[in-house]
Amino acid sequence: MERIGLIAGNGTFPLLILDAARAQGLEVVVVAIKEEASAEIEGHGAASVHWLSLGELSKLIETFQREGVHRAIMAGQVKHKQIFSAIRPDWRLAKLLLSLTTRNTDSLLGAVAKVLAEEGITLESSTGLLEPLLAKPGTLTLRAPSEQERKNIDYGRTVARQLAQYDIGQTVVIAESACVAVEAMEGTDAAIERAGHIMGSLRGDASTLSRALTVVKIAKPNQDMRFDVPVIGVKTIQVMQAAGATCLAVDAGKCLLFDREKLLDAANAAGIVVVADPAS
Repeated sequence: MERIGLIAGNGTFPLLILDAARAQGLEVVVVAIKEEASAEIEGHGAASVHWLSLGELSKLIETFQREGVHRAIMAGQVKHKQIFSAIRPDWRLAKLLLSLTTRNTDSLLGAVAKVLAEEGITLESSTGLLEPLLAKPGTLTLRAPSEQERKNIDYGRTVARQLAQYDIGQTVVIAESACVAVEAMEGTDAAIERAGHIMGSLRGDASTLSRALTVVKIAKPNQDMRFDVPVIGVKTIQVMQAAGATCLAVDAGKCLLFDREKLLDAANAAGIVVVADPAS
């Protein structure tokens, strides 16, 4: 039976990848990141699970080589700030970090992919096994965007495209064509929460800015589907509702919707629009 490696970060993404790979008859060797991965990964039928620290790049390579893995998938978020905070990098990762001219997600993970390739391990697209979860074009909820929400989406896409080319973040939060928050290292949900706090701080009824927020999450111009793929789950809808956001726009064919039915049910119940436009 063919083997494939899975580098597992946080969330349900690695579990979905593991289940999908097994359904296609693949044996899965999991390297679970201690600082990120869920203990649930142990109960999903992997051939083996190895818990390694985020800084142990050499051990990751040695583990895959020992297990006969030549293809691997990276799935699940690894918080960008983790890489530069509490971890202790081994010699290989330290050398890699020192070689980077920019320390954004693309350059870092691209360098890791290059090191893996040099050791005979090809990093493949994380969405190859999950095609049905990619957002289809169109309005996905019962309600379509209002005229103002559509204006917010158009403006938000313009702003997000400019930011994404520098790999700063993939999400912006808009109110009446004004940019309220931009995602950086903190992640999508934290950026939405911050936007909610900002809007909540506007005092009185005299404010000229609507409190209704639109969240725009895009893929990067040259999105590498091997890692850092845009993902939306039920939790994001819950965070949006708490922040006063009424609309979510994503890139069709470039964003994964986890627990799709639950996600859309939650959005409909909260009166939140979810729309997927073709990536431009």
